[in-house]
Amino acid sequence: MRAAGGARGVTEPGWAAPLHAAVLERAGTGALLDLGCGDGEFARYATDRGATVTGIDVDPGAVAAATARVPEATFLVGDAADPPPGPFAAAVAVQVLEHVANPVAVLRAAPAPVVVATVWGRAAECDGRLFAEALAPWLPPRPPRPGPPPLTDPDRLRKIVGLAGLEVVALVEVECPIDHADADALVGELLTSGIGLHAARRAGPAAVRAAVLERAADLRTTDGGYRLHNLLRVVVARRPDPR
Repeated sequence: MRAAGGARGVTEPGWAAPLHAAVLERAGTGALLDLGCGDGEFARYATDRGATVTGIDVDPGAVAAATARVPEATFLVGDAADPPPGPFAAAVAVQVLEHVANPVAVLRAAPAPVVVATVWGRAAECDGRLFAEALAPWLPPRPPRPGPPPLTDPDRLRKIVGLAGLEVVALVEVECPIDHADADALVGELLTSGIGLHAARRAGPAAVRAAVLERAADLRTTDGGYRLHNLLRVVVARRPDPR
């Protein structure tokens, strides 16, 4: 999964647990193909609840980590658009479609009657946008995005699923808050990220910290931590009966 679950300052259980629960509820606990399995975070969740998981990822390092994390599952190095044949009861793509060159090809190739995929919500639906907003004075302007809307747009997501020859059964919204224990946890990892380093070089770490904490003031919790609310979407699709 392409996210920072388990990173320093993020409380356990992982922030993606509600998303994993929503995916598994719709994919079932049979034989699952985990497309773009990453380091096995979803595979671990699903296996612990009775599923038999085969994962595939293009990154050999991720596959090695997944194998160590979920030794009872099967993991392969390969392209999600060229998966093993199965049979599988369902295929899942957890936070993958936004990171592949051709999401239509990945969905079309999924060798299962049911396909469950997830994407982030729109920028306005995720508090993670606060970092870019807080640092905007020190970041280069973002050029207009060419081409069609991103997959975070529900209509675009539905269209991509249809182009893959699948029928949308459901489009579900899932809330996944990310908790940071304190201000140091909220700001610390930002200062090692690309936008954080860029802003810090221009304004200094203290200015970056002050800007982020000011922007996040309304997200502070009673115990001194910070809760960032995020909306994600789960699309459930099925392959039409060829008869």
